[in-house]
Amino acid sequence: MIVKTKISLKPYNTFGIDVNAADFIEINSIEGLKFIIETFDLVNRHTLVIGGGSNILLTKNYDGLVLKMAILGIEKVSEDAEHVYIKAMAGEAWHQFVLYCVNNNYAGIENLSLIPGCVGAAPMQNIGAYGVEIKDTCFEVEAYNVETNEQKIFSNAECKFGYRESIFKHEAKGKYIITSVTFKLLKQAKVNVSYGAIQDVLRSKNIENPTIKNVSDAVISIRESKLPNPKVLGNAGSFFKNPEIPTEEYLSLKEKFPAIVGYKTSETNTKLAAGWLIEQCGWKGKVVGNTGSHKDQALVLVNYGNATGNEIWKLAMQIQESVFEKFGVTIIPEVNVI
Repeated sequence: MIVKTKISLKPYNTFGIDVNAADFIEINSIEGLKFIIETFDLVNRHTLVIGGGSNILLTKNYDGLVLKMAILGIEKVSEDAEHVYIKAMAGEAWHQFVLYCVNNNYAGIENLSLIPGCVGAAPMQNIGAYGVEIKDTCFEVEAYNVETNEQKIFSNAECKFGYRESIFKHEAKGKYIITSVTFKLLKQAKVNVSYGAIQDVLRSKNIENPTIKNVSDAVISIRESKLPNPKVLGNAGSFFKNPEIPTEEYLSLKEKFPAIVGYKTSETNTKLAAGWLIEQCGWKGKVVGNTGSHKDQALVLVNYGNATGNEIWKLAMQIQESVFEKFGVTIIPEVNVI
């Protein structure tokens, strides 16, 4: 196991921010992780665990230890009449794992195609897209306690999933390192095509009874059409969460802004489309120095090549302020700022 010092993190974050880590270790096995926990005092030492680096914004050099999770492996651990249980190690690329499931006709996560990042980060963020979230299929999460070096298995309920939230962003933050996730997937697909964009793609292809591959292909097509490839243009996907407000407040806003986009989430709350709010404030396609809001999706902030993390963060705060001034709604960053 090699400890690298003063290594640039530019290749390890999708924003492409060029900052250094004091120490850097790539972890390729459970044994390697256990050795690190035994050898380094992770409880009292600044430690950052990364996978694909697709949901972080680095604003300065990291003066601690960066652990790059690169443990690979996918296996079917069990099955019953209706379900198959697939375990994926934390270092597996998320999109490749989705394709593996689609190609084997394991249904449930096809709507989450082409989301960047690794499997280990999926439950942390409770990633979601097109009507599906990780909480819908996550059976259990295996993680190691950085203080005791013991494995703990978190059930779906113990993960305390919420909208882009989980226990790993709160009570368990910094206390556990995720090593694998087991998914409970369907043998017989029940496709979710509730989003109009998916329906439009399927209709354009004259597909009336879509398979999970049809849905996956449709999602890939949609995402490629409106989201920049982080390998070409640095970004972390959606920078802000879609805000949820009382429906009464939403109806009041709708009187003033008839075109406002909202989705009812409960008897009392409605979720707004953050991208629409940002676009109405004039940010879509706007370039500010080395950064800006993407021309096809206002919710995505991009690095045009030489932006610093602080430049992107400053832009994000300006966008947040302008949305609040216009709509009285606070949009919260989804990206982890470090």
